[in-house]
Amino acid sequence: MSRIGRKPIAIPAGVDVAIDGHTVTVKGPKGTLTETFHHDMQIAIEDGHVVVTRPSEEKIHKSLHGLTRTLISNMVTGVSTGFKKELEINGVGYRAAKQGKNLVMNLGFSHQVIVPEVPGITIEVPAPNKITVLGADKQQVGQFASEIREKRPPEPYKGKGIKYVDEVIIRKEGKAAKGGKGGKK
Repeated sequence: MSRIGRKPIAIPAGVDVAIDGHTVTVKGPKGTLTETFHHDMQIAIEDGHVVVTRPSEEKIHKSLHGLTRTLISNMVTGVSTGFKKELEINGVGYRAAKQGKNLVMNLGFSHQVIVPEVPGITIEVPAPNKITVLGADKQQVGQFASEIREKRPPEPYKGKGIKYVDEVIIRKEGKAAKGGKGGKK
């Protein structure tokens, strides 16, 4: 069996899991998430745990087993503790601010870049060069953080732009002055 797929998912206090056929609804303090899974996967609640089983040892069932279990686990984690992505802005004059429900960024363009909050996502700006994206849906948080990063990805020479806090930018060396061939002496 799949090492990940066979692990039961513990349901923490304050989280309610409802299974209707192949649709799983998870409610918790951070919100409600609903997802429909492949019809071959069997999902059940046993002794306060969500258990995912597969019908056979076919390759497709093996791959779906771990995927289904991980997606349900992320739903339970999302509605109980939530997910967050932190971004950092580097560059002279580059900064971010929150105006109402919008994220307003100065990124070296002739205009300000405005990104509105979407339902299910919260944007926080703890410092002018830090942005935090919070939400219950892991995929949605990652996608929104990626869209913010796309506005000015970090460049490899000086590292200016928006990057994830734990991201490492591999720096390139700029043009070096040569004193050899073809140059004046």
